[in-house]
Formats: sequence, C-alpha cells, structure tokens
Amino acid sequence: MTEERTIGVATHGRYLVALPGDSAAATAGAPLLVGFHGYAEAADVHLDRLRSIPGASRWLIVSIQGLHSFYRGRSSDVVASWMTRQNRDLMIADNLRYVSAVIDEVRGEWHPGTPTIFAGFSQGVAMAFRAAAAGRHAASGIIALGGDVPPELATDSLACIPEALIGRGEQDDWYTPQKFADDEARLRAAGTNVVVTTFDGGHEWTADFNRVAAAFLDRLA
Repeated sequence: MTEERTIGVATHGRYLVALPGDSAAATAGAPLLVGFHGYAEAADVHLDRLRSIPGASRWLIVSIQGLHSFYRGRSSDVVASWMTRQNRDLMIADNLRYVSAVIDEVRGEWHPGTPTIFAGFSQGVAMAFRAAAAGRHAASGIIALGGDVPPELATDSLACIPEALIGRGEQDDWYTPQKFADDEARLRAAGTNVVVTTFDGGHEWTADFNRVAAAFLDRLA
C-alpha cells in the first residue's frame, strides 16, 4: 500500500531589483512594477523586458523568479517554473506567501510609493493575477501578455484589480483568441477597466506591446 503525504518546509527564492535614478535614496516614493516570468525562464529575462518599456526607468522594478528551478535541457542555464498540476493548491498558497514576502522586503528597504503594478508573461500571467487578486498587497493594475486569467479566481476576487492591460500576439497558438476574449469578458464582469491589444507576432514580448504598456503605465503613474 502506498500513501502520499505533503510537508511544508522553508526555502529560498530569488528576485532582482532595478532602481530608478542613480541611488537607493532616489527610490523613495517611486512607483513599483513587479514582474513574473514565463515557464523555463529566469528573473533576468523578465527584468530586461520590463526595463525595455519606454519610461520604465522611473519605476522601481522587481522581477521575481519562480521557486522551482531546473536546468534548461542539457545546458547549464538555470531557469524556473511557478508550479505544475501536482499539489496545485499548495503551490498557489506557497507562491502567494513568497510574493508577499518579497514585496514586504522591497518596501522595507526602498520605500516605493504608488501605484503598484503587476506584470506577467506566459505562465507568469496567472501568478500576476493571483498576486493582485489574492495577495496581501493591493495592486493598482495588471499588465498581462500571452497567458490567461487563472480559473480559480472568482469575480469578487478579480474585482480587486481596478485596471488591466491584456495582450496577445496574433500568431500565438497557445493563448488563443477564445481564451483572450474569455479573459476580457471575465475582467469586465468584475468591473475592471480593461485595455486589450493585439500585435503581429507569436508567443513573445514585442516592441509593439511595449508601446501600449508604456502608455498604460504612464496613465496610472
């Protein structure tokens, strides 16, 4: 007979911080942009994406890496994932505690102001929505590209998100037009002010999307 058990343990996560200006003192009161990378990526890649948004240099940018690291293929590149279907609910709870702890540390050290925007790509989109709708730190808005709103978030939870930019590449085979339309409808039903954008591309973060994201951030800052 085989029985399965789970046990909670302490672990360490990795996150990167890009400061606005040329000193830590310049970060006090800066708006906060918190990012979540996609599957088999690292925080470094997503930090570069967020820094490439025009005007992002005046934001305090935090790129959080998923807790589950692994090597990409046979290379020495370390990448990460946010979760799998195994122990899904436990992993969601762990990730929410993790993200809240990161933001606590960032706020305690650098004292950013408002707004706070969460930005996710691909698998990181679900994490961004979970953090905004169910985390301890209120979000002013969401930037989401190439990933869907997680199914477990009810309308009253999504109502915690006042603003959302959701994007899709027109050749993206994973994030389909139907998923895109369904997400827009769910967010609008929750009362979220939704900006939708598509661009000529696939499952990727592009300069065209950056231009829309820059306008979104500029409006909320």
